[in-house]
Amino acid sequence: MRLPDRVRSALTLTRFQAIIGITAGVLSIGVTVWGILVTSRPPVTSGDIVTIVQEARTEKPVAGATVELLTLRDALVTTLVAKNGQARQTLKEGAYRLRVSHPKFSMEVRQIQVLAGQTQEIRIRLAPRAAEKSGSPLDKAGKAVGEGVEAVKKLFR
Repeated sequence: MRLPDRVRSALTLTRFQAIIGITAGVLSIGVTVWGILVTSRPPVTSGDIVTIVQEARTEKPVAGATVELLTLRDALVTTLVAKNGQARQTLKEGAYRLRVSHPKFSMEVRQIQVLAGQTQEIRIRLAPRAAEKSGSPLDKAGKAVGEGVEAVKKLFR
């Protein structure tokens, strides 16, 4: 393919070198700016967990369940209440203990791992609490202590 004579006469070696030099300079500056912008972003160090609390038998959501997030040494990080059976929290990457409780259900404890930049869904199925025996000596003693504490509170009111 041959260039027209008008283009060939206008395109000298000096002009060609200038066009190549300017193009290389613009590309070099563009790549440098892009590299600075990409590497200057802070690294992602946290992730999200979504806890879904359900009844074990029916898999219906358990509203009002208490979701506690603890370190592996049982230091409390945060406490959430599962609204409509769900609780969401952003945490630093690492290992945690998840403790879910509700007055009508037995407590469930799990160890979880939060991964940076990811959202994890954790399903907890709570079983109903076992029926308490009202006639055991331990229950009677607990009731007596509770009544005694209430009587002392009344004295100091």
